[in-house]
Amino acid sequence: MSKTTRSEMAPWPLVMLIAAPLPLGLLDGAAIYWPQAPAVALCYAVSLLCLLLRGLTRTARTEAALLFLGVASACLSPFLLLADGVDPSSGAGTWMYLFGASLLLWRVLALLAEETGLLRWLGPTLFGLGLLMGWEIITRGFAVPSVLLPPPSSILAAIPTHGGELWDDFCQTVLKSVVRGYMIGCGAGFVVAVLADRLPFLARGLLPLGNLASAIPVVGIAPVMVMWFGFDWQSKAAVIVIMTFFPMLINTLAGLATAEKIQLDLMRSYGAGYGKTLWLLRLPCALPFLFNGLKINSTLALIGAIVAEFFGTPVVGMGFRISTEVARMNLDVVWATIAVAAVTGSALYGGLALAERRLTAWHPSFRKR
Repeated sequence: MSKTTRSEMAPWPLVMLIAAPLPLGLLDGAAIYWPQAPAVALCYAVSLLCLLLRGLTRTARTEAALLFLGVASACLSPFLLLADGVDPSSGAGTWMYLFGASLLLWRVLALLAEETGLLRWLGPTLFGLGLLMGWEIITRGFAVPSVLLPPPSSILAAIPTHGGELWDDFCQTVLKSVVRGYMIGCGAGFVVAVLADRLPFLARGLLPLGNLASAIPVVGIAPVMVMWFGFDWQSKAAVIVIMTFFPMLINTLAGLATAEKIQLDLMRSYGAGYGKTLWLLRLPCALPFLFNGLKINSTLALIGAIVAEFFGTPVVGMGFRISTEVARMNLDVVWATIAVAAVTGSALYGGLALAERRLTAWHPSFRKR
């Protein structure tokens, strides 16, 4: 988005004007309206003022900043009501106000979508924060029982409270099981793919097995691996190896086949043998496929380790923590463990995506993005 031009905004955020005559919630069984909640009314006035003043802004960035102020004011309003003891679950005015604010946030994200530099990360960040804020408002506004779905604030508070346990679980699941199983599975898949590329009969025999292995559920092989390799990280790593071997094998074989015939003929004209052709031409051409397999396996490995821990593990591990804390109805600890797993998986995937960007910027498939 240019700094000096911006598209017109649809009039839908004006739907928050409908909230003015509607009640905000109930206090001791009586309906509460805007004049009875001056702090919330002030937030409402700020949001409307930001919406009306947007036409005076000259750039997309200033409009986005102004509208975000209106969104932030709207998000504050339900917490002010809860602090005053008002139940906003039946307040049509509150929810209509928040609905209009969500449309304003949509506009902010649209304005930030075309930004460059560091500002291009602001849109996805606000989108994620908006989802978390919506989760917090809905769970607290409708008084959702924490055993069904705790608010993000409770989950965040559980992380430092149970930090020692979560760290031990992370070390057991990620550092011991996932890292080792991932490296063995991906490395073995790559080596076997190179051998299968050299020996075509091996590829014809392994590819059907890959299709068969992909159809086997992890809950089916995890108990068997626990019986074979015991309750410690070795059985979880074995599950990960099975889950990651064939995706890496298939992606590597597909990548090695992408070298064009004219390129192969050129290498032969230079007198290059199989090894030099593989190293100088075919492996560089296969890099996007290799990274695709690595990224797929980064999430499969974490899922496989956590599920495998449901069937037997020492008294530590993410899967163990989830299964035991669910039985104790400590859903905040369960969701804290899920949050740690999600952040870990996202970090692994993001690191691989960054490495792919660095190493394959020259590749035609990357330049077309």
